[in-house]
Amino acid sequence: MSDKDTMRQRTLEAAHLQRIEGNPLDAEQIAMFEMFDREGWSEERQLAYVLARARAAAASEAAE
Repeated sequence: MSDKDTMRQRTLEAAHLQRIEGNPLDAEQIAMFEMFDREGWSEERQLAYVLARARAAAASEAAE
């Protein structure tokens, strides 16, 4: 199995676990993880991207 196949499988498993926990991924989140898989982002780069999005969302909510 290639690295991309492994990453794709891990993404599908994570989405399934989120659904089981009652917190399914929305279309935007699925697209983000597909982008990570497609572009072969490292785990460090993925984490930095997600953290930056979370910080921006928190700042936006605080400004309202």
